[in-house]
Amino acid sequence: MAKSIFYHAGCPVCVSAEHDILSLINPANVEVIHLGEDKNKIAAAEAAGVKSVPALVLENGNVLHINFGASIEDVKG
Repeated sequence: MAKSIFYHAGCPVCVSAEHDILSLINPANVEVIHLGEDKNKIAAAEAAGVKSVPALVLENGNVLHINFGASIEDVKG
């Protein structure tokens, strides 16, 4: 079974959203990727359609941009 992917950058907005997502979705069904610590995953996030973080990429490929913590360009540095 494919997992949803939650991308974030570690900011307070992102961390709060991560806690909320993991309380709603079984953590076993969500891969959490901290783009600030794992910058080699930024290209995959962009390819999936992530424009800002926090964002949840669902199993069907839809991207849910949650609140606004930082643009993907800001994460790239």
